[in-house]
Amino acid sequence: MNKLDLLFIVLLFVHCLSNMCSMPIKKSAKKALRSSKRKKVFNLRYKRNIENSTKKFKKLVSGGNLKEAQEFFKNVQKALDKAVKHSYIKKNTAARKKSRLSRLLKKI
Repeated sequence: MNKLDLLFIVLLFVHCLSNMCSMPIKKSAKKALRSSKRKKVFNLRYKRNIENSTKKFKKLVSGGNLKEAQEFFKNVQKALDKAVKHSYIKKNTAARKKSRLSRLLKKI
């Protein structure tokens, strides 16, 4: 074994130890960890939904498909409103994003 292999093993060992120490011990901390993992899954879902819908909408706008873009804008608004409802983003953030996207739509 050379020095790099030994260094890698030591770093891996230290990393494993640090992860073991950060595990919750108390019952309430364990519950908080479970709920934060669950919230992370939902938050990633809202984030992905917003990103994908806005990306598709911008692609439709840049392609010049006015009719399709107008129809799809409803889906973008729906995704943003759901994210607000579940406290993923704030109300004003959603309003700002909707406003900017509608300005894009009006430019066509």
